Amino acid sequence: MEKININGIELAYERVGKGTPLILLHGFPLDHDAWEQVIPLLENDFDLIVPDLRGFGSSTTTHTPYTMDDIASDLAGLLDHLKVEKTAIAGHSMGGYAALAFARIYSERVSGLGLVSTQALADPPDRKEGRYKSAAEVEEKGIDGVVTAMTTKFSSDVQIQRTARKMMEGQQPAAYIGALKAMAERFDSTSLLASSAYPIVIIHGTKDVLIPIERGHEMKRMISHARFVELYEAGHLPMLEAPQETADGLKHLA
Repeated sequence: MEKININGIELAYERVGKGTPLILLHGFPLDHDAWEQVIPLLENDFDLIVPDLRGFGSSTTTHTPYTMDDIASDLAGLLDHLKVEKTAIAGHSMGGYAALAFARIYSERVSGLGLVSTQALADPPDRKEGRYKSAAEVEEKGIDGVVTAMTTKFSSDVQIQRTARKMMEGQQPAAYIGALKAMAERFDSTSLLASSAYPIVIIHGTKDVLIPIERGHEMKRMISHARFVELYEAGHLPMLEAPQETADGLKHLA
């Protein structure tokens, strides 16, 4: 992977393909490898920019708190480095939160938005409290508890669970802690979606137990022009569970 220094961190990324620029953002607590099955299906249509978000994979992090807006700033710095003025951006789960933050702050740089197994709503108080408790648990006991709790919630497919668990186990505790707190403090993005004019694709699995598909339907109701891709039998990891259907949906951002 290539690396750049931005905002006090080392940000790692891959760039492959040709066509319309498209950033692919992974979810929590994964890294860019979450997209490995989708990339070959998109690289003939898109100039793909696939980073490890701060702290994850080969990217470093800070030990001071940061926000989704800071992650969006990392992405803007990456685009500046690559001399890409405007891009489509697609995010899975936490990556969707980062994509929404980027679209809010850098709207003039967005040509399309892909929202994969994610939601526009901010955390309610109980969910926010839960994220802080999880961060405290990681700080005290390490990542094993969070990894075990999330593995079976990602997918009902045992092989997908193994793949996800291996990816989660490769991440640093500081990444878990920073990202959990950043997700807890994220803004509500419903007004952003209601006023957007660029192409939007919403992709969601019917068996997602981490972010129920109703959250996807809620976003669709806010955006009359959005394309909704409902993946029957898929859970929280459409990129691994239904890569072709996920890629086909994202192609509408070209």
